This record gives sequence, C-alpha cells and structure tokens, in this order.
Amino acid sequence: MICSHIPGFPRMGARRELKMALETYWKSSSEPDNTNPDLKNLVAMGKQLRAAHWALQKKAGLDWVTVGDFAFYDHVLNHIQLLGCEPARFGFSEDTPELERYFAMARGSLTTESGQAMSMLKWFDTNYHYMVPEFFPDTAFSVHSERLFDEVKEAKALGHSVKAVLLGPVSFLYLGREKVEGFDRLSLLPKLLPVYRQILSRLHAEGVEWVQIDEPVLGLDIDDKCLSAFEGTYAELSKEAVKLLLTTYFSSLADHIDTISKLPVAGLHIDAVRGAEDLKEIAAKWPADKVLSVGVIDGRNIWKADLDKALAVLRAPELAGRDNLWVASSCSLLHVPFSLEAETKMDPRLKQCLAFAAEKLEEIHAIKDGLQQGDAAIAWALDSSRQTVELRKGDWVHNAQVARRVGDLKEGMDRRGSAFKVRQALQRKRFKLPAFPTTTIGSFPQTPQIRSARASFRRGSLSEAEYKKAMQEEIAFCIAQQEKLRLDVFVHGEPERNDMVEYFGEFLDGMAMTANGWVQSYGSRCVKPPVIYGDVSRQDAMTVEWTKFAQGLTDKPVKAMLTGPITILQWSFVRDDEARPVVADQIALAIRDEVADLEKAGIGIIQIDEPGLREGLPLRRQHWQAYLDWACRAFRIASSGVGDDTQIHTHMCYAEFNDIMPDIASLDADVITLEASRGDMTLLKGFSDFRYPNEIGPGVYDIHSPRVPSVNEMVSLLKQASKVIDADRLWVNPDCGLKTRQWKETFEALDNMVKSAKLMRETVY
Repeated sequence: MICSHIPGFPRMGARRELKMALETYWKSSSEPDNTNPDLKNLVAMGKQLRAAHWALQKKAGLDWVTVGDFAFYDHVLNHIQLLGCEPARFGFSEDTPELERYFAMARGSLTTESGQAMSMLKWFDTNYHYMVPEFFPDTAFSVHSERLFDEVKEAKALGHSVKAVLLGPVSFLYLGREKVEGFDRLSLLPKLLPVYRQILSRLHAEGVEWVQIDEPVLGLDIDDKCLSAFEGTYAELSKEAVKLLLTTYFSSLADHIDTISKLPVAGLHIDAVRGAEDLKEIAAKWPADKVLSVGVIDGRNIWKADLDKALAVLRAPELAGRDNLWVASSCSLLHVPFSLEAETKMDPRLKQCLAFAAEKLEEIHAIKDGLQQGDAAIAWALDSSRQTVELRKGDWVHNAQVARRVGDLKEGMDRRGSAFKVRQALQRKRFKLPAFPTTTIGSFPQTPQIRSARASFRRGSLSEAEYKKAMQEEIAFCIAQQEKLRLDVFVHGEPERNDMVEYFGEFLDGMAMTANGWVQSYGSRCVKPPVIYGDVSRQDAMTVEWTKFAQGLTDKPVKAMLTGPITILQWSFVRDDEARPVVADQIALAIRDEVADLEKAGIGIIQIDEPGLREGLPLRRQHWQAYLDWACRAFRIASSGVGDDTQIHTHMCYAEFNDIMPDIASLDADVITLEASRGDMTLLKGFSDFRYPNEIGPGVYDIHSPRVPSVNEMVSLLKQASKVIDADRLWVNPDCGLKTRQWKETFEALDNMVKSAKLMRETVY
C-alpha cells in the first residue's frame, strides 16, 4: 500500500496572517488575557490557519494530514509546555494563562530579572531558531498543555485522517541545555518517558492511528550512550497501542542504521534527499512488513522536482515489492514559502523551475499516482518536469565571464597584507578608540514610516528623489541618536534595507527575489530568501552611497555593514546545479568589489556579517573540515583586499561556535561580535580555551526581548567576559541588530550599555 504525507507544513499562512495576529497581540498584551480581544483573534487565527493547511493537504490527495506541527512561536517551545518543564525561574503562578507563560519564555518577562527569555539556537543547519529547553537534576515532567489534543479534535471534527507529530524524547533532551555543571540531561529519560506514554495513550484514545515521532538527532554524530538510549526509549514507548513513525531528516543516518533497524516502531521516515546514500542499506535492513517512508521531495529548497529521478529512486530494486511504502517530503515544509500563486511578476522562466510548499504537495501526490498507476497517469506532470530540466541549462543561468573570474582566483587573494598585531597598531592609531569601545551590530528600529516609504517607492507612488530624502532623514536621525548616546563607532542604521540578505539579493546578478516567498525564522520573524538561480556577480555599488552620507554627518567612524558570502549562500535558496563552493566564491568576489569601493570612499571600518557560517556545517563531523576550508576561504576572499589600517569586523549569533574556534580565527577578522547574553557568556569558554587572538565583542544584552537590561546586568556580563579575554581586546555591543525593536527601549538599553562600558573603564584602568 502506497501512502503519502508530509512531516510538517509552514505555519505563517499564505499572507503571513499569523505574524500579523501575533504582533497585534503583543502590542496589547499588557491587558488581561481574559478581556483582550487581540488574544481571541490570535487563537482564532491559529484555528483558521490549521484548518486551511489541513484542507490543502487533503485536497492534494495526501493520505494523512499532519497535526501538531503548528506553533504560535516554536514547536520545541510547544513541547516545553506540553511536557510541563517550564523553567522555574520565571515564577509562573498556577493561574498564569498558558499563552502568557508561553510568550514570556520566548520573549522574556518584563517583571523580573530572572525572566530573561530562553536561549535560541539554530535548528540543525537551517535558519530556523528554536527555544532551548533548560534542564536541572530536579526537572519534573507532566502533561501540562491541552493544545495538541485540542488540535487533534479540530482535525478529526473536520473529517481528516490524522497523523499527529511529536518531537521524540531523546531529541528533546539532547537539544536542550544542562543548567548545572556535570549533570547529564539524558539521565532525565526515566522521568520523561512515562509522560510521553501518557501523551501517546491519549492520542490513541482520540482516534489517532499514527504518531510521527521526530528524532532528528539520529542524523548527528551522537555517542554510544545517546544511541543506546534509543533502544530503551522505544522499547518503552512501543508498549502503547498507537503506531509510531520514527522520523529523521537533514542528514545521512550512517553508523546508526543497525540500531535504528532494530527499534520496535511501526514505521521509519528517512530523508532521501540529504541521505540518499543510505537508502540501499536501510531498505535491506528495515523489516519488509514495516512502513518505510521515503522523503524524495526536497523540503529545504524550492526547485521543482525532477520527477523521473524521484520515481527512479522509489522504483529501485531494493524497494521493489514493498507493500508499505510511503511517499513524502524529505522534512517539514516549514523551511519553504507557502505557495507560488502570489508570484505574479516573477520571470516566467524562473517560476517554471520552482515549487513552494503547496506545489510540493502536488508533486508528492503525482509521484504516488505514478507509482500506483504508471507514468501515463501523470504524463502532464512528467512533461512539465522534463521541460524544466532543459530550461535550467540555458544562457540565462550561466555567465562565462563570472566562471572565468572564479577560475582565475590567485593564491594569496584570501590573505590580509600583514599580521593582526601590525594591523591592530595601525587601526588604533587611526581610530583612537577608548578601552571597551561601544558599537551596535548594524540595524536600528525600522518604524512604520520607514517601511511605508519603502513600500511606496516599490509601488511607484514615491519618487526616487523623495525616497532618497526620506532615507537620508532617517539616517541623520540615527546618527543624531548615536551622538546623544556617545557611542564610539556608529552605524547608519540600515533604514533602506528590508533584510540583511534580501537587500543584497536585489542588487546581484544571478539572484532573484520573490514577492511573497516568506519563511519563518523565529516567532513572528519571517525572511524572504533570495533565489540563487545562476552565476552571481555585482554590477554596481550596493551600500556605498548610504554609508558615505552617514559618515559625512559625524566625526565618529561609521561602520559599513555588509552580509558575508556564506550567510548569503546559507540564507538563500541555492541552485542545485552548481557546486556550493563555486557559488560561495562568486558571491565572495561580489562582496570583495563592494568592500573595495567602501574603502575608496573613505570608510575605515567594515563589518561583514557571517551568522550563517556555523549553521552551514554538515551535520556529520567527518565532512566539517572540507566545508570550513571553502567557507572560511570565501570570507577571506571577500574581506582581504583592504589596507592594514582598515578594520574588518564580522558578526555571528545564535549558534554553537566553540567547536570550530580555529576556523573562526582563520577568518582573520580584526573584530568579531557575537551573541552571548542569553547563554550568560558560556559561549566565551571556547574563546578562552582556544585563546582567540583578535578582538571580541560579546553581546551584553538580548535584542529579541523588549526588556531593558540594567547597567549592573551588563557590567556583570562584561566582568565575566574579562576573566577569559584580555580587557584591551573587548568591545561592548548588543547581541544582534536592533531592527525589530522600538526606539524607546533601544535608546534606554544602549544608554545603559554605554554606562556599563564607562564603569568598566573606570574599574579596569
């Protein structure tokens, strides 16, 4: 029996309806929840979106609709509430409403210093951020939320066949963080498993036949202790009557296949896009009487599937004769936009090559029909797929001049002219900054007026001169605020930028923007990744005019802001017909040209952000070094064409960097700024152990929360940092850009930050 399903679907809605409802509620959340109409509208919007997304899955012919993939902020945060392990530090009372607690954990509590928002990390190698569970030896678990069960009832009432989804217990613990040194979070499994069994029992009682239980950590290099935990875990969970579909994605399962094949679950889902090399071994070892779900449609990228190739995978001899074969996307479709329907102005050639979430549902159904009824039954789909394959070979994709430039890269183009110590002396002489210099990461709050001006300019209702005047006025305002705050290194505030990657994608050849290709990054934050469809190059300057204008308004150095080649690569939908290192070099050369133009314009400090560097790491360590070699080289190509007294900064955030410190050092940036406040500076341990040689700016406050931290809090973090990093190498800055904040809280927080730097100067010197 061939069935079809997806591991998950985007949450935001076709027009980002959830984002709008969330942000409306947050603006009015000081009102009591029981009388707040915006809360009722938010809950109603969630219900409306779930129903619409289930209807799409049913209309596409999928055998199951997936329930439990919806979240108002994050699916891991859903599980923190479901499993009753909300951090005690928030001090929630029994009568605190569930969603109020939920958003306090995600965004921080304004009432107590212990109510700092929970940490965020990247979800494996994606640009999605999850909330990190906090575990203590005395952490207790209980079924503490009804949302999942209510959603199952909703779907059943609408007549759907339901497949519920849970994050598996081993992955839930593994992806969390111990808050007591020396404590092993996996030791909590005996307390956690009875709660999972209760949840499975209740789902079965609600009429759920299948539960998709996600264990993505099986795609990592987990140790034997963690791997063996799966055996006991699933021996326990299999005692419940519901059928379990063990679900993995994002990576090969190599070295774990023997263990997985013996687990007492009813089915297994594998990512046959990123783990294609596993399929033959898995098919040989996975019992023939159990379900094997094969994810042949790429859930991470937007290119239309080559249906001939997908069908060939599923018709391979090793899968022949399987009665229980399921067809699926490789992973949740959370990572792709909603639908191509809104892309009415896109180049028709490019549009023909793409498939967003809604279109991927149709591809899955076509593959199922092809397997069951033969190619003739899906002739129309196969013809379209074959035309696309040929279309992508055309001259509109390939640029011989760009290929030659990459091929002619000379040895040494990725190295600065002098060692850091030489550069540092020249830069200190040029800029004359005080100890603990203060700066921000780049963006300042983007007000409704800024967004309105950009939208009007795009629509043509605001002339280019009027738009330029509006942006210059905003830049002047940002410079004036920084003068008042007495920051040491200014930024222009980025009012002209919609997004740190999308902005550059609009300038670069070989890249295209969508009108509505939004993807959730965290909470209500959505990004619109560019589409890298061809060879990438820069024709004109992208940032010079705005930065030069800002520098003309002040005697303080204004830091130019660029996005690095690997982050542009990682945060775009990348072509799959060219090697990624080659695409990275193409982008690096484009950024190198921009850096050169900034330096010619007199800009002496240039920040090239690379928050995407860590998330690009392959999930298996054996492939790390090959990736790091070409990724770090691409950054150096972009940054190394400047003089010794030009200071290069980079910024990284919301990922674990301690295990790649030598490679981060190999970037040879003069200053690195990074997110550190949510983790209480624990990230700096790697900089201490490795003895990072250059200058560092650990973020001293969390910009994802509206909460304004006190001077004492920031001084405390700086003192922690100064224990492991020489004081004369420390910068003072926020965790990340301030684009999503309001001006009042931003000014107050930065004022406290400047005061904290001043106190440190008085204390240390």
